[in-house]
Order: sequence, then structure tokens, then C-alpha cells
Amino acid sequence: MHSVIVLFGLVVAVFFVTHMLGDPARLMLRPEASPEQVAAVRARLGLDDPLHVQFFRFLGNVAQGDFGDSLWQRTPALPILLDRLPNTLYLATATLLVAVPIAVLLGIASALRPGSWIDRGSTIVALSGVSIADFWLGLMLILVFAVSLGWLPTSGFGGPEYVILPALALMVRPLGRLSQVVRSSMLDQLGQPYITTARAKGLNERVVVSLHALKNAAIPALTLGGDEIAALLNGAVVIETVFGWPGVGLLLIQAIERRDLPLIEACVFVIALMIIVVNLLVDLAYTLLDPRIRYA
Repeated sequence: MHSVIVLFGLVVAVFFVTHMLGDPARLMLRPEASPEQVAAVRARLGLDDPLHVQFFRFLGNVAQGDFGDSLWQRTPALPILLDRLPNTLYLATATLLVAVPIAVLLGIASALRPGSWIDRGSTIVALSGVSIADFWLGLMLILVFAVSLGWLPTSGFGGPEYVILPALALMVRPLGRLSQVVRSSMLDQLGQPYITTARAKGLNERVVVSLHALKNAAIPALTLGGDEIAALLNGAVVIETVFGWPGVGLLLIQAIERRDLPLIEACVFVIALMIIVVNLLVDLAYTLLDPRIRYA
């Protein structure tokens, strides 16, 4: 229910923000557009109607997946976006498949040996990950591995070699944050009495760590993981632009440059919808990790 309310609030925000920025017809056209051209666009889009009429028409169209025709490509906006969506999901999935296992292993190793060289190295990786700007890292990766060494393509979309550099640029932030959360959660759990009891019973250390401590430490990591997935879907805009990756992020930038309001609205709506779905799935996953959590 909360997700539905958030989604409705998003639709309302998208509609009124686009109208508060100024005349949508003016925003879509070039500054040198004549009054006749502006009037023609306003008539075609129904912008001469009262605001409440436009709002309810917008709600009805969104419910049907209709954001209007892209002014740039002269076709319905939503299919254009859905054609790019798999590319963004591919990039986000490739990033997570590398970042999450490494982050969990680093966090566990640091928690089992606090103060060791592994712990210090993990801390350096984490601080670097949250401190380095991803667009700068992307440019440096292109300079080293694509331009200087010639091992990988500089940009574009194709085989697995095209996803390596953008995924590396995107993974440093979630890797750093997740590894530190896993470390702190594991340290907290390893100091609990039930871990001492499990060890006193003679359980194998791997069983104690993986089946007992890690399961209870997973909830904070899962929460942060949901935030990082949302950030990948939302923040891949910069990396997709740097690497020319034909995803939703690059499409949004192109739509903004061309003042394509229907396409901008479709991009914002779908990105926000994906984030809402991710947060909902994270909330449902809590019940699998902790049976005490129940949702009415």
C-alpha cells in the first residue's frame, strides 16, 4: 500500500514540476520558436485546457502507459525507454555480481581478523570507494585500459568486453560501503552470547560464521544493498554518459538536451518505479532472514 501511495505521489510530482518550470510548450521548443509554433504545440498537447483537466488526463494516460509521443524520435515515449531498459539492467546486474561477493568476503575477513592487514586493506578499499568520483574513475579507466593499453573498447555496447569498464567504475562505491557494513555487523554478531554458545558446543567455525553470524548480520547489509541497487539504477546516468552506454540514463540526458518532455517524464517515472520495486523486494526479503518480522 505504501508503494502505491509513493507511486501516486511521484506521478503528481512529475506532472506539477513540469508545469511549474514554465510553459511546457515553450520548454519543448527552441527559444527562437514563433508564437504560432508554440500555439500549435499547446493545442496538440491539450495545454490550453484547465490544469485539473490536464492532470486527470495525465493520470489516465499514465495508467495506460501512455506518456505521449517523443518530440525527438516521433514515436511513443514509453517503448523507446523500454528498448533501453535491458541495457541498464544488464550493467547494474554485472556490477552487483562482482561487487556484492567481494564486499561480503572482505567484510567477513575483516571482522574475523580485526586490526590485521586484511582489515586495514579493506578499510582503504572502502574509503577509496566512497571517496572517488565515479565519472573521474571512468575516465581514468578509459585512459589506461582502452587508450594506453588497448585492451578494451572505450565506449559503446556489444559483447562482454564492453561492460567491463563501466561496471568497474560503478562497483567501487557499493563495494566500499557494503564491505564496511558487513564488517561492523559481523563484529557485532560475533560478540553475541549465542555465538559463544555455538562455539562451546563444538560447531565448526565455518558453520558458526556462515549459518549463524552472517545470517543475522545480513539485514543491515540487505538494507544498504537495496539503496545501492537504487543508486545504480538512478546514478548510472553519469557512467552511461561517460561510456556511451545506451541505457536509460543516457536516454534521459539526451531527452533533456532535446527538451523532449514526454520522454523525460517516461524516464523519471520508470526509474522511480524500479526503485520502489527494489525497496519493496528488500522489505519482503527481511522476512526470509528474520522470521520475527511480519507485515500486516
